[in-house]
Amino acid sequence: MTKEKKQRIYHLAICGVMTALLCVLAPFSLPIGPVPFTLATMVIYLTVELLGWKWGTASVLAYLLLGLAGLPVFSGFAGGGGKLFGPTGGYLVGYIPLALVAGWVAQATCGMAKQGRMMFVYGFRFLGIVLGTVVLYLLGTAWYCIQGGVTVGAALAKCVIPFLIPDLGKMVLALAIGAPIRSGLERAKLL
Repeated sequence: MTKEKKQRIYHLAICGVMTALLCVLAPFSLPIGPVPFTLATMVIYLTVELLGWKWGTASVLAYLLLGLAGLPVFSGFAGGGGKLFGPTGGYLVGYIPLALVAGWVAQATCGMAKQGRMMFVYGFRFLGIVLGTVVLYLLGTAWYCIQGGVTVGAALAKCVIPFLIPDLGKMVLALAIGAPIRSGLERAKLL
């Protein structure tokens, strides 16, 4: 088996593990408004930290397709098109650009990490995650305003502001645990 084929199998396996982790953790939620508090974004932050944009986005797409198929993987153990295309579905769909943006930045800074510029790398990765999360918030809020018939201010108050501090904490935690996990996977030649 060639080295590239082996790497692809490892990436696919890790992608499957991260999709499974997302499916297990995302349904557990705290209903604090129309958008519940879940650990889904933290799992996505960790996924793109480990896998980059391509495999990280594949993991998110697999999760969304499982939920669309009706498996109870969305918050509150919901599934199906009603949840995905409902008023808060834009936040679920927003996971895709989150994974693309944050994953691209994480992947682009891998070479810098190997050169020992970790503080610089962490700063860029943090900014990538923040930018991806802003895109998630924008998409989800616009979707909620259109489907829910509410103003932008009301949507932000209900669906974004309560999540700012918790999401910052999830970002820091994902970066803190993602780096050693990625390092270990690289040493084991699994990434």
